[in-house]
Amino acid sequence: MNSTNHESPDRPRVLVSGAGISGLTTAYWLDRHGFDVTVVEVAPRPRPGGHAVDVRGPALEVAERMGVAAALRDRATRLAGIAVVDSSGRETFRSTTGTLTSGRLDSPDVEVLRDDLCRVLRDAVGDRVEHLFGDSVTSLVQDGSGVDVAFATAAPRRFEVVVGADGVGSGVRRTAFGPDERFVREFGDLHVAVFSMPNFLGLERWEVVYQREDPFIGALVMGLSADEPARAYLGFSAPEAVGDVRDVDGQKRLLADRVADGGWVVPRIVEHMMDADDFHFYRLSQVRVDGWSRGRVVLVGDAGYAVSLGTGQATSVGMVGAYVLAGELAAHRDDLPRGLAAYEDALRDYAVRNQDIALELNSAPRDAADDDLPDFGSLTLPFALKDYAVR
Repeated sequence: MNSTNHESPDRPRVLVSGAGISGLTTAYWLDRHGFDVTVVEVAPRPRPGGHAVDVRGPALEVAERMGVAAALRDRATRLAGIAVVDSSGRETFRSTTGTLTSGRLDSPDVEVLRDDLCRVLRDAVGDRVEHLFGDSVTSLVQDGSGVDVAFATAAPRRFEVVVGADGVGSGVRRTAFGPDERFVREFGDLHVAVFSMPNFLGLERWEVVYQREDPFIGALVMGLSADEPARAYLGFSAPEAVGDVRDVDGQKRLLADRVADGGWVVPRIVEHMMDADDFHFYRLSQVRVDGWSRGRVVLVGDAGYAVSLGTGQATSVGMVGAYVLAGELAAHRDDLPRGLAAYEDALRDYAVRNQDIALELNSAPRDAADDDLPDFGSLTLPFALKDYAVR
């Protein structure tokens, strides 16, 4: 491998692994601070689908500083309410003040579909940042001045810093820090899939939720327009391990089997799930890492401190973390490892407090009842953003 030092004090080279929310936010700010940025993404193209996510509190300030807040509001879900139904489809509860995914509807925060948020961030990044789609990091070899990186497809390169922004199952973390079992902590027993499907319920800016207990099976369908696909969540509880099923087809079969007698329109949802090309399946978990950097390799967002469901803060924590990481590297351009340490010093308490709140809330399952709809705004922690100088 070529280990020539290409470090430039003007434009240090940084590799960001992962083209999701944290990765794109990191890439944007690193570019603005004068770094030479490459983003590598294992998917062959920008990933479709995903949750409805929330941009709240300090993350909204990050979006404002990026100039994308207006675009996010244009793409906001703007839900009008939620209905809960029983197995026959009879409505048992309705609210026009909040939903399970966005919390209170009078909040100043923004709920947006994950793929819409990533599209806005990609537009903000523009063509100044190199993207390597359909590729991944296979090895990382460090010395005192940089990291030699081998890729599955691209030729080897050298970077001054490598950022793992590749989610809960981070390959960068696995390579530089150790196996997943040291850092990924499952909590609760909820397994969830999210995917797009035809909006056969004809929902307009509306959510419908169905839950069956003992054992738990749940479905949530969000429709923004009757003429556009709906976003569906389908889940079950299983205290025991369900097996290490990594292929999408196997995950779909597992989920279909677990919810086979779910009631309501669950069988029809399952039929559409089998055809979904944006299927994502996971068990509720957090990532806890003691020390977010190893030499010149650093973690940001879910790869280093996944919050998980329960507080509506995961996206915001990731965006704030990306802003701080890029800013501290810029502030310590002449000593990048010191910048990585300053990033963790600035952010760790904020990230861990968000994780602890999520653990507390997930220990008390929430029902979709009027006084139990989440108020995510009340859970948003303050964070004072520094004004990092932009080149």
